[in-house]
Amino acid sequence: MHKVYYQPEGIWVGDIMPYGEDGTFYLYHQRDTRNPGPFGEPFGWALATTKDFVNYKDFGESLERGGDEEVDQYVYAGTVFKVGDKYHALYTGCNRDKVRARLMKQVLLHATSDDAVKWEKNIAETLLPPQEGYDDRNWRDPFVLWDEENEEYMLILGTRVGEDKRLMTGRLVKFTSKDLDTWEFQGDWWNPGLYTMFEMPDLFKMGDWWYLVFSEYSDGNKTRYRMSRSINGPWITPADDSFDGRAYYAARTAFDGERRVLFGWVPTRDEGGDPSSYLWGGTFMPLEIVQRADGTLGTKLPDSMLGAFGEAKAVEAFELSCESGKVEQVLAADAGSTYMLDADIELAGDAAGFSVKLAEDAESGLAYEFRANLREGKLEFTAAPQYPWFQVNNMGLERPLFFKGEGTHHVRLVVDDDIATIFVDDVALNARFCNKQGQGVALTVTDGTVKCANATIASL
Repeated sequence: MHKVYYQPEGIWVGDIMPYGEDGTFYLYHQRDTRNPGPFGEPFGWALATTKDFVNYKDFGESLERGGDEEVDQYVYAGTVFKVGDKYHALYTGCNRDKVRARLMKQVLLHATSDDAVKWEKNIAETLLPPQEGYDDRNWRDPFVLWDEENEEYMLILGTRVGEDKRLMTGRLVKFTSKDLDTWEFQGDWWNPGLYTMFEMPDLFKMGDWWYLVFSEYSDGNKTRYRMSRSINGPWITPADDSFDGRAYYAARTAFDGERRVLFGWVPTRDEGGDPSSYLWGGTFMPLEIVQRADGTLGTKLPDSMLGAFGEAKAVEAFELSCESGKVEQVLAADAGSTYMLDADIELAGDAAGFSVKLAEDAESGLAYEFRANLREGKLEFTAAPQYPWFQVNNMGLERPLFFKGEGTHHVRLVVDDDIATIFVDDVALNARFCNKQGQGVALTVTDGTVKCANATIASL
């Protein structure tokens, strides 16, 4: 059971449509019951609010789904925004069985609210049906913002051309409107030829940069971003264009007046556990966006969560060295099932890498490991050992690291039941693990020297 990350008992969190206002975040989200499996029973949008990502107020279903014969049997993803005193939701309606039978299409619908809790839907008027030439089974996840330069509303959504999902025809299309009632189709807005489908597009400005955030529905299944000086591009691809690995999906951002935060979910595994594929939906964890000096983006754990783990206990500073091979220093033999580790590490310039091991069994040495391979320039999650191959399906559970052994780096590890999140400076990587043998945590170094200082562990 998760103590810090958000997953109400008996449900799995799906796509989140976040909205921020005056220090409060509104998490409109899909709740999957897994009955009889993922994407089983139809759902609307449930609502939970939070100021600190530790305490949540649950409102239950907020934007209610339609009946089994209606176009919004399932309420897929959309966007929430405010104009004057009125809240607006533009969302995707889908009658799954009828869409599969080609009796209906995915359509965009409109709802309004005076309090952001209860919504009045306008089902009678279908807003923005699929345009000719686009796949009417993949027309979803609208995002709306006000374009100040052109003094009009701008809507982008994910779709594709043709029905062969193996082809890289995914794209974002654009509509514009002066009044939210009449929309004009502007055609393809961004068509990079890289992905089979786009999901959960998001667009925001921070400083002098515009950022386009999206989840690519392809082999990578990651939430990525692009950057530009203009709201309409051209879009620059940073060297590291993702916020996390494969185990963090469908993330969108919201701004509460002070913080811009990513709202994504960590997927669960199929019945086979660690070697298995991921399932749709899981557990929400927040990543607060950090803008670097060059305009690229990193993330961190929101500061409001730091006190949730209780009193931190100091770990005595140490130096660990191995000229050829790998050595390990245990930081805690039993850190518990929910904890946060913080440490400053300094590596010798020729060190090949370091790692943080978790869920380690003291007797057998079996564990999981976030491994930083500095020679290959990557951070990855794996089993330790990954034998017999493979103990963990870790495809996509990696991030690039662009430093060698120079300088001091901050490492933060958060473990909440079966989810582990590591931050190496502002580079994050989430993973879910299913077969933990123990509760130990350790630091290692390979072919070099590491100094560890200011280390603390706070356990719930």
